[in-house]
Amino acid sequence: MNPAKSLLKSVLLLLLSLLFPICVSLDTINPDQPIKDGQTLVSNQKTFALGFFSPGNSNHRYVGIWYYQITEQTIVWVANRDNPLNDSSGILSINSQGNLVLHSQNQKYPIWSTNIASVSSTNYSISMAQLLDVGNLVLVQQHNQRVLWQSFDYPTNTMLPFMKVGLDQQTGLSRYLTSWKSKDDPKTGKYSFKIDPTGYPQLLFYKGQTPLWRAGSWSGKGLTGAPEMKSKLYTSHLNVSFTNNQDEITMMYSIAEPNVYSKTRFVLGESGTLRKYTWEDSKWVAFWFDSKESCDIYLKCGPNSYCDQGRTQKGGKGGQGPPRAQKKKF
Repeated sequence: MNPAKSLLKSVLLLLLSLLFPICVSLDTINPDQPIKDGQTLVSNQKTFALGFFSPGNSNHRYVGIWYYQITEQTIVWVANRDNPLNDSSGILSINSQGNLVLHSQNQKYPIWSTNIASVSSTNYSISMAQLLDVGNLVLVQQHNQRVLWQSFDYPTNTMLPFMKVGLDQQTGLSRYLTSWKSKDDPKTGKYSFKIDPTGYPQLLFYKGQTPLWRAGSWSGKGLTGAPEMKSKLYTSHLNVSFTNNQDEITMMYSIAEPNVYSKTRFVLGESGTLRKYTWEDSKWVAFWFDSKESCDIYLKCGPNSYCDQGRTQKGGKGGQGPPRAQKKKF
């Protein structure tokens, strides 16, 4: 090929790329490459996306993670849930201390940050944030891939496969779900779902600081207060594990049939109800559980008392609990 023609072709391609930028889906943020409102990160296998969004009828802007290949935007994690942006000037970047920070163009101080003190002792240029295919946003050191921070350690209202709920006994970190304030506001709501590590560990639902009811302890096959976990609706495609050792007290689940049930999540709703959602036939199908037995309701019969489930179901103190789990399409 004529060298002059080859040079001309290269120049034309360069000009075209400048005039009409090619949209490339990236899964990382580095010090030289932040993302702005209107841009998104997409995980390698295009399962999840991270970007800016406004929930429902809200005009506020948040940074969140959602399913990439589902047309109905389904948020699974929110960074700045308690500190929204008031406009579309938000920028998510790696700052000079190596932390992932969210700020607007007109603000000096960040609205949200990973706030990892240990990062500042290293060269910030080697920090990188990456969105993984499981929906986990991780801040890592590029040279050794050591995880400095991850969104799975700070869940909002959603539990995804491979996310742990419970206590890291080495660091004291407690991972638990908290509801949204409303469908239009991801601010931390009234309800939480967490492990109580005292005695024999059990999962409890709280309203504020007050325990509401127990999901129970781990029986080896499920939670004692959630009998539907033993049903085929759960066991056919979920692998649930519970770990209780000197390092951690945690519960986690994975998908037994990833090609069929890959889009499965647990959500703590605004009213305090925990539901399991699975994407089937272009819609979310929900199964939910609540306190099934009146004796599961915390302090139903008062402190230091014995609760007889048989008596309460026959009209004794406490009355009968709510109906059992149901299946519903939305």
